[in-house]
Amino acid sequence: NNNNNNNNNNNNNSEQPKNGYHPPPFLINDVRRKNANGASLCLAAGCDKNAQANTKIHNTSGFCRVHYNAWLISSGQIETWDCECGNKVPMEKRCGKCHRWKEGAGAPKPAAAAAAFDGDGPAVLEPPKKKSKKKKKKKDKKRKRSSSSTDDDIDKHTVREDEDSSCNDNDKKSKKKRKKSTTKRSKDKEQQKEMPLDDKKLVSRSAIEYYPDDLKHLQLKKNQEETAASISNTNTKNDAKNEKHTTTNTNDDSPYSKTNPNIENGNIKNTNINNNGNITLLLFYQYVEPPWTESQYRTAFQYVNDLGNQHSLTGRMRIAREGLNCTLTGTPHGIRAWCASLRTFDGGRSKPHPTKPSERLTEFAETEFKLTDDLPPKQRFPKLHAFEVVELVNYGLAGKRAPTIAAHGGTHLEPAAYHDKMSDENTVVIDVRNHYEAKIGRFVPPVGGATVIDPGMRKSTEFPVWLDKKETKEMLRGKQVLMYCTGGVRCERASALLKQKIDKEEDTKELGIKGVFQLQGGVDKYFKEFPEGGMWKGKNYTFDKRFAHAPPAVEALERKKKVLGDDDGGAPLDALGKENPVTTAAEEILGECEACHKPWDMYRGKRRCPTCGVPSLICRSCFEADRDGTKKLGRNVRCDLCVAESVTNKRELREREERETKEYERKMRQKMDDDYEPPVQRKHAVTRKPKGNPERITRLFLKNMCARQMDEAKLLEFLHPARVTHIQWLMDKSTKKFYGSAFIEAKTAEDAGSILAVDGMTVLGRRIKVKYQRADEKDNWPIPNTEVSSS
Repeated sequence: NNNNNNNNNNNNNSEQPKNGYHPPPFLINDVRRKNANGASLCLAAGCDKNAQANTKIHNTSGFCRVHYNAWLISSGQIETWDCECGNKVPMEKRCGKCHRWKEGAGAPKPAAAAAAFDGDGPAVLEPPKKKSKKKKKKKDKKRKRSSSSTDDDIDKHTVREDEDSSCNDNDKKSKKKRKKSTTKRSKDKEQQKEMPLDDKKLVSRSAIEYYPDDLKHLQLKKNQEETAASISNTNTKNDAKNEKHTTTNTNDDSPYSKTNPNIENGNIKNTNINNNGNITLLLFYQYVEPPWTESQYRTAFQYVNDLGNQHSLTGRMRIAREGLNCTLTGTPHGIRAWCASLRTFDGGRSKPHPTKPSERLTEFAETEFKLTDDLPPKQRFPKLHAFEVVELVNYGLAGKRAPTIAAHGGTHLEPAAYHDKMSDENTVVIDVRNHYEAKIGRFVPPVGGATVIDPGMRKSTEFPVWLDKKETKEMLRGKQVLMYCTGGVRCERASALLKQKIDKEEDTKELGIKGVFQLQGGVDKYFKEFPEGGMWKGKNYTFDKRFAHAPPAVEALERKKKVLGDDDGGAPLDALGKENPVTTAAEEILGECEACHKPWDMYRGKRRCPTCGVPSLICRSCFEADRDGTKKLGRNVRCDLCVAESVTNKRELREREERETKEYERKMRQKMDDDYEPPVQRKHAVTRKPKGNPERITRLFLKNMCARQMDEAKLLEFLHPARVTHIQWLMDKSTKKFYGSAFIEAKTAEDAGSILAVDGMTVLGRRIKVKYQRADEKDNWPIPNTEVSSS
């Protein structure tokens, strides 16, 4: 009563409203109260609801919404009408008890309900919107939480203002997280709908499929922990970047950040790790014939790159006019959705279906996708890189040099058929991989079966030269030829090249080769069908974050021995994956350390052979000794191929390669005649456009070339596909040495225009200058003995 009297006295001193003052039908507390979360409670005595401090309705009185309306009505600040139920209701509002509207008023329009009042507060609040069941449930839960946390003792709930604001900030963050999780779940559901469940060309296997249950549980748990750690690290890094970004530049004008949904404030979101922390690896390739035109190539490049960003994939894409060769990582749903979308890519080159006339086949309708699920998060690529390349595999067979796969490709054998064929007599198996890959793992057919041939290559460009040698042809005489590689892409051009030689070259045709076959899907697919290894020995070298791996059942046995021990005792989780795995038996280790020659089959570190530059196979103890300085790895520690060939320096190896390549190109020019094109390995040869040549000039002047490294082979490679017939190297008169300038003669005026297009490009570290130089009548051009030597 005293409180009421005090309030009445205070209100009597203020200006009275029109309708006179009526005391509110509730008692008012003198002291503001707060709940356990620090939120202010209503001033009405006995009310445990939160005060509605809403600036939109100017409610700064400290009441909840119900008592605030009652306070406005009692003080006469708003006009009311009397409902039949006895309740006083604000004008243009319906009754809160019986939900009746004033007679003749009906539901007010939003404009009328939002009419402004005088300075003390709004006259009418907006009409209440119909709440959904979900919102009602949320509000009921919120009321229960606030009521349960309320205490009659006001002193217990005194909270500082900064704590109050921090609580509100935490509530906002939790709401944002809940919103993101719901949107992510909806995206996952959409991706599941897009997943091709009946895709027979999608071959998948779990990396932990052959793990025992207890080891599988440990691995999945570790994947989740690594995922949580990586997400927290990413969030802290992004927060630091965001703070720096907001202080330095508040407006992000980058067009890429506006178009890419996975980039926020210039940072890539950590969206390509799914909830259980497992990663899926995708290997696939696809040759397209005929090759894409320039516009089709640009369309395909943009499509696959944008599609990868859309599904948050990472990895490498080799994109050429002749197709795609990709190694990608992402979530299981993201990878499969990407594959399903690529199936539908038309690019304007679809063709009729052979059995269904109403349907059309797209470029990637028959592509085989090889998936490995349940890989740990650390085997995920950090970024997505799309590379413009001339060839999917760098054989030096681009353009007219490339054998047609549709006409000359080898016969594809599934792993089971290939496995049986390796037991046949008069059969050779050509390992199309590099020697350092075959060093740690390869096929070993049974006695009396096929013979495995290792070409001893350091890079793929050596394969055409090796295949053209006499000793190679003698090894293939009267045999059926099998080929294999890691994923199958290297066998496509290799088998087509051999078949083309059989069809068109007499010296190869007379060898009587009984057939050319290749392993469909490569060693990767062979492991999926023969998890125990089949005829495979050692490990398979890969170009992803696995580096090398054994057949899945063998790898599971190794992991079980390493983590759980021989007695299946539970090893601590910290030991899982921390050390390099050991093989089950010493005889399965095919490689050896290049320094101490003990059995070893793991490529680690960045050391390369000082002679040829291939990765060095060095054991851990030798690496540690080199790091500590007790035993240095000198230049005498070379790869076994350099040791076997007695190659001691780079110059010796380079001269031998140039000599063999020059001889091979001479033979190719004789066989192809006018269709001959020198090998090209530079992407600008595909994309550059020829310059105009209205005067039909075929002589050009080149300057600013590297005098120490430039030679005929490098210049012809750089100028490809333009054809050059003569080169005059200009020499210094005093020193008689080449100083970086030359005159060249192009075969046609169109070739001269293509050569002029390289003006300003960089070759061997120098920006080359090119211009037309018409031959004078006094000049004896072309000068004798300046013909290109390959002619």
